Amino acid sequence: MGVPILDDSNGVDVTMERTAVNPVTWSAPMGFHQGEVVSGHTRTLYCSGQTAMSRDGEPLHPGDMAAQVASSLDNLEAVLGEAGMSLANLVRLNVYTTDVDLLFQHYGVLVSRLGAAGVAPPTTMLGVTRLAIPVLMVELEGTAVG
Repeated sequence: MGVPILDDSNGVDVTMERTAVNPVTWSAPMGFHQGEVVSGHTRTLYCSGQTAMSRDGEPLHPGDMAAQVASSLDNLEAVLGEAGMSLANLVRLNVYTTDVDLLFQHYGVLVSRLGAAGVAPPTTMLGVTRLAIPVLMVELEGTAVG
């Protein structure tokens, strides 16, 4: 799918092409591709891990995985927005969680938001012992092009 983007170096629109690479079919319905070939992009944004933190740096929604996923996505979107991008520009997503089973119960929050943006970026989910702030249960780290 081609996404028009602005090339800041010369002020003209260019098209970013994303081609899904899926040697298997089970992952697409789960909201991610096995790989994506991205061509024509002009900028790459590497986002640090985004969690359920307020603008003042306070953790939000202790014990509520669904709300933490939604808040983490909000914060990821804020970083993308500052760079003139959106979830539609995500080409890679790493998900870190302290409870994989609980995250799967609320994974629809993530899938629906990415689906609404028209993307299914290659995604890796890792179970970790804890995150930097103990009450946090999920952290999203994205790479975007645009």
